[in-house]
Amino acid sequence: MAKQAEKFNYRINDEITAREVRVVGDGIESQILPIDKALEMAIEKNLDLVEISPQANPPVCRIMDYNKFLFERKKKEKEIKAKTFQVVVKVIRLGFNIDEHDFNFKLKHAQRFLEEGNKVKVEIIFKGRTIIYKEQGELQLLKFADALSEIAKVEQLPKLQGKIMSMILAPKISKKK
Repeated sequence: MAKQAEKFNYRINDEITAREVRVVGDGIESQILPIDKALEMAIEKNLDLVEISPQANPPVCRIMDYNKFLFERKKKEKEIKAKTFQVVVKVIRLGFNIDEHDFNFKLKHAQRFLEEGNKVKVEIIFKGRTIIYKEQGELQLLKFADALSEIAKVEQLPKLQGKIMSMILAPKISKKK
């Protein structure tokens, strides 16, 4: 139990060092008591004395079932963690003079990624002197975005960075897992 108290930074029962504390709890009137009287009250009710606000003058202690409190706190943290959805960016690379079949193949992959709720970064890498065909590359990216316009929106228009032209597509309706 001491390890859990360290994790949540709460001192309980004999770990409380203050001489006087303000005691609060369910069905308990807020009052300032010496620490030994507060501990007796907690023991009588078969509960723990937990220091919830050590900076206050005098420190505020709550009479409660500490194990139940920790269990509920962990449960809430677990729920919050389960509700978070991490967006993943999947990368698809095209050539500026890609064949129709290859284009459709890449399109199906992008469609699957978008339906899963991921973003898709579509890239065209220009090698050597092919950079002179950047207009064709931009047309390929826009054609790709247009083909996915039913399920995706363009988050970042085609942009040339060095020899890589990229565009980011995001799903229109984000799907939560």
